[in-house]
Amino acid sequence: MASRAVNLARDLAFGSAALIGVGGAQEDDDIQPDGTEWCTTLLLALRGYDVQDVLLPVLLLSCSWRLSPSPMGFPSQFTLTLRSALLIVPWLAQLLVADLLLSALLPLSTVWPDWCNDTSSAIAASIWRGIQRIFTVSNDAAITVSGADQLPPGESAIVISNHVEWSDFYMIQELAERAGMLSRCRWFAKQQLKWVPFLGWGLWAMGMPLVSRRWTQDQREMDRVFDGVLQRRWPIWLVAYSEATRYTMQKRIETEEWCKVNDKRLGHHLLYPRTKGFVASVQKLRTTPHVTAVYDVTLAYAQDDKIFQKPPTFGQTIFLPRLSDQWRFYVHVDRHSLADLPKSDEELSLWLEDRWVRKGEHLERLRQLLESGQSWNVPVNEKR
Repeated sequence: MASRAVNLARDLAFGSAALIGVGGAQEDDDIQPDGTEWCTTLLLALRGYDVQDVLLPVLLLSCSWRLSPSPMGFPSQFTLTLRSALLIVPWLAQLLVADLLLSALLPLSTVWPDWCNDTSSAIAASIWRGIQRIFTVSNDAAITVSGADQLPPGESAIVISNHVEWSDFYMIQELAERAGMLSRCRWFAKQQLKWVPFLGWGLWAMGMPLVSRRWTQDQREMDRVFDGVLQRRWPIWLVAYSEATRYTMQKRIETEEWCKVNDKRLGHHLLYPRTKGFVASVQKLRTTPHVTAVYDVTLAYAQDDKIFQKPPTFGQTIFLPRLSDQWRFYVHVDRHSLADLPKSDEELSLWLEDRWVRKGEHLERLRQLLESGQSWNVPVNEKR
């Protein structure tokens, strides 16, 4: 058993090493390597081992939770990869157990829907809280949060945000945890995510809307997700990246051309928001009295205090320590009462377009602060 544990530590070390540089925004809108390769590599590293084989090296390496520098002042590759395994393997095991528990709840949901929803939400919160702790505590990511004092604890809301990288969800989760709604987050996600090992089935079982951009099919999926919210008044943060894809310069150029042809306004550092899903969500959820707001979230990053909107990849957020030595992380939220939003579909589309123009102004002010060497901890915009 000892030799198998040594072999496991070796395999995890090689597997984790392959993940350190994983990611980077891709041009393809399909599921990215950043979301699959890290899972696949670790699953391959773990093949053929029993549970007790996994636990032994994890326990032996627990003293390496914080990274030990090499004599040159940098983390040794061996220490880095072992630490990476120590962080991710327990979380993946927790995710697998959560998937099994969520699966067991599905047959019971027709008999005890409220209890099953509360229980599945609590299970989901344990998963999100675990990955959030890896990011903020183990890997020292300091998130600058602005506007969170506007959010009433426990309020159900529609949450819209710009989309820069996979790591965006950490910033939104920081807001949700402060508002006491981490367990109630339900994210619009691409259908391709259901093929990600461990994660995909769990997303569906947690009640996440998995969309395809084919509106007829997506409407059925939204009805599935909205049913409990509308009929049973389940609490929810319905989270959507309104641009429907991550920001890249190529996509920005294409969006600028499209906006010129279609006479649309476009905010700085953003893509044009997709309005159909937002309008449908507002019109559906405004009919229930407990969903009372839209939260407009603005996300920003900087690398090495020089490169604006250059976030770490998802792999880097998991496997690199001392993230705040290299990156700035910023999230701002504006709260809008759902009752104050326009009533017609067309006016709601224009409202979202206007929010994206204002969001672009906010991002441009952040870029200017970065360029002048100033902190993002100071207020950069008034309530708008």
